[in-house]
Amino acid sequence: MELQLSTPALLFSAITLLMLAYTNRFLAIASLIRGLHKNYMEASNQEIIVEQIHNLRRRLTLIKNMQLFGVFSFLSCIICMYLLFRGYTMVANWVFVGSMLSLLISLGLSLIEIQISTKALNLELADMEEIFRKRSSGLDFIFKKDSKKDEE
Repeated sequence: MELQLSTPALLFSAITLLMLAYTNRFLAIASLIRGLHKNYMEASNQEIIVEQIHNLRRRLTLIKNMQLFGVFSFLSCIICMYLLFRGYTMVANWVFVGSMLSLLISLGLSLIEIQISTKALNLELADMEEIFRKRSSGLDFIFKKDSKKDEE
């Protein structure tokens, strides 16, 4: 199979959208870190916040590497197109393989980052569920509803 100029060009739109998604994830993480910093300075229970900070630091490193491999894939596509244009098909094939491998690594890192993100959200949910269980234990929640009816 001979590689044509249009093949690496097809990856341009996919890689561009992927990089946009990675950038959005980075911006969301940056916003979380800023909010967490504010909570850390004000909170008395800082143990949970410290765990979240470690989690965000790992995610930030993964996103940086995702972006790095995505950019490398994008640059490799450009080099591959140039090599095809110049007629160096054998070298272009290898550069294209490198581009695809780089994209695969980037997607694999993205999958790992999604798993870590999901674990972090489950920690938050578990924390809130624990508070909810404490509030709903006993008969307090029944009397609170009755007291609201009495006020009307």
